[in-house]
Amino acid sequence: MKIAIASDHAGFRLKEALKPALKELNVEADDLGTYDENSVDYPDYAEKVAKGVASGEYERGILICGTGLGMCISANKVPGVRAVTVNDEFSARMSRAHNNANVLTMGERVVGPGLAADIIKVWLETEFEGGRHSRRVDKMTALEDSSRG
Repeated sequence: MKIAIASDHAGFRLKEALKPALKELNVEADDLGTYDENSVDYPDYAEKVAKGVASGEYERGILICGTGLGMCISANKVPGVRAVTVNDEFSARMSRAHNNANVLTMGERVVGPGLAADIIKVWLETEFEGGRHSRRVDKMTALEDSSRG
């Protein structure tokens, strides 16, 4: 699996702490920035990851900021992205199994590195169940399409 990962300055340390966990999972992760703790604007990094996922360059994406919320809102502006902010393993599992989420966001100020690594493992290993959930995901896509006018 090839994914994109990025953060703003407020999520930089957590992003760096998660890289070894991704290697242990044999996940190829392209780091799209930021590369230090200097202040940056999170929508710029959300856009890079979201567009990479929407285009098919990456199967999934991970975004980290202070809370995960700004990244999530920004990523969801890109058609084809289903980004979720997750703070626990159950939500990580359900976001994949039922919603086919393709971008995961987390907050460094909310989730510690150990839990974040567990969340990523569950999120990356959980497959979309399809079935009745496909109909609902299709309706989300149709809503997105109709909103573009």
